[in-house]
Amino acid sequence: QVQLVESGGGLVQPGGSLRLSCAASGRISGLYNMGWYRQAPGKQRELVATITTGGSTNYADSVKGRFTISRDGAKNTVYLQMNSLKPEDTAVYSCNAWRVPYLYWGQGTQVTVSS
Repeated sequence: QVQLVESGGGLVQPGGSLRLSCAASGRISGLYNMGWYRQAPGKQRELVATITTGGSTNYADSVKGRFTISRDGAKNTVYLQMNSLKPEDTAVYSCNAWRVPYLYWGQGTQVTVSS
């Protein structure tokens, strides 16, 4: 069983930066692939970025060049560094951890980009 807790969300002006954290209760390093997803009001949840156990990363086209996903095995934490934020990045951001057949989700953290 893995429990995930996100933090770092908040209100930021367009062009600003935030770093989200996803802390896991159990060991995830080398065991679980991790991902960040987001859901804006009235829209479906969408993939933002993923990172595999081997460190390979994948990004949605809308965030490439602006967001960076990383993981710290010693801290059992995955990060999402978000730069050059836009109003359309406003959403609830959630992290997940998966390896067949397991999938775990955090509760999410709100990110609002507005002037």
